[in-house]
Amino acid sequence: MQQRRHLIRTAALAAAVGFIGLPAAAQGTWPTGKTISYVVPFAAGGTTDTLGRLIGQQLGPVLGTTVVVENKGGAAGSVGSEAAARAAPDGYTLLGGTVSSHAINISLYPKLGYDPIKSFSPVTLIGTNPVVLVVAANSPHKTLKDVLAAAKGKDGGLSSASAGTGSSQHLAVELLAYKSGVKFTHIPYKGSGPAIQDVISGQVDMMFDTTVVAAPHIQSGKLRAIAVTSPKRLASMPDVPTVAESGVNGLADFQVQSWQAIFVPAATPAPIVSRLHDEIRKILAQPDMQTRLKGFGMEPADLNTTQIAAFQKAEVEKWAQVIKAANIKVD
Repeated sequence: MQQRRHLIRTAALAAAVGFIGLPAAAQGTWPTGKTISYVVPFAAGGTTDTLGRLIGQQLGPVLGTTVVVENKGGAAGSVGSEAAARAAPDGYTLLGGTVSSHAINISLYPKLGYDPIKSFSPVTLIGTNPVVLVVAANSPHKTLKDVLAAAKGKDGGLSSASAGTGSSQHLAVELLAYKSGVKFTHIPYKGSGPAIQDVISGQVDMMFDTTVVAAPHIQSGKLRAIAVTSPKRLASMPDVPTVAESGVNGLADFQVQSWQAIFVPAATPAPIVSRLHDEIRKILAQPDMQTRLKGFGMEPADLNTTQIAAFQKAEVEKWAQVIKAANIKVD
């Protein structure tokens, strides 16, 4: 009997030691009040930064802790994403990821310090933002068929501006070229602002840009919207057809979406990922947050983590094909 009691005490002690040795998150005590870092891999003031601050302000109190946004910009989101990938998978590091950092960069940068899929676990897809093809208000082109016909008849094709090599604006025109078989001349700028001004002035023939940037110029009459890259027409631009509606062969499945998501380092415990997903989903479902998202020109998304992973994988594969076909390189 004494020996049996000794064995029971020994087993209980071993179990207790094993339990104490587990990370706090695995013990079910996460979060402990320790500050959560929300890494934004871009400069302050942009969409990813603003969304991070809006979400963090509400997520902190819900979890009983503080969420602090840390801006770590550079290389189209690669610098901050690499830092987040190296963080401990304990639920205290979140990352605001985008189509650039988590779908495009892996095919652009030969020495990327993280894998957008293997290095992270998806938490939430905040929303998507289609781009719109625009030309100057006095351009002779009124439809996508007009644009493609003009590009075919011009040496080097029509010129198309973008916010920079490898940006979603750049890849949108490369996808159009890839699927239609029509060539365009890409003109990279340092940001959307100067790029779209040169489209307005007629120095550049056209541009794909986000609805947030382009909409004010369309509404003021400075730009003409040719087509949106979403799967269906936008409520904010009901008279603008989708690229797929153009009737051009090969463009029936044409879609380009800039998107915003939240990730955590790979191996973060599933219960933590699930809790974060549920809490952030509640925050995003609030009417005022839905209004803010639409103000960014975003279409709210409501996917579970498995669906997000599948969506991201498809995005990585799609842009890899386009970048290879266009032979796009970034040093």
